[in-house]
Amino acid sequence: MSSDENPSALIDAKIAALGDWRGETLARLRALIRALIRAADPDVVESVKWRKPTNPAGVPVWDHAGILCTGEVYKNYVKLTFAQGAALPDPNGLFNASLEGNTRRAIDIREGETSDEGAFKALIQAAAALNSARMAGK
Repeated sequence: MSSDENPSALIDAKIAALGDWRGETLARLRALIRALIRAADPDVVESVKWRKPTNPAGVPVWDHAGILCTGEVYKNYVKLTFAQGAALPDPNGLFNASLEGNTRRAIDIREGETSDEGAFKALIQAAAALNSARMAGK
């Protein structure tokens, strides 16, 4: 696999290219996701999906038995979308976007905002457990 195809290198390049608070936020969330997910489940895979000419770096994705969450970058916020978020408990109310659907939920993080790491860890662990349970039930 060349460095152009290496998911971690692509995500590193995307973060570096942003060069502003969005890159810093995505890097911080990525490090947290890596630490939390890998501590709970070392089989989580970091990948990049949906690469196209208008978005050659694609979208960072964290998978285990299906997509756990994606990290998207927009002009005014960084969005973490949980593929099965509607099925996850969110007692601390981290989900603040994509609330109208029946499947996914997202967390939009704007410049200067932070997330409760404990609540975020609980969401990541719940997403991994849900995906594993769904895979086991197939």
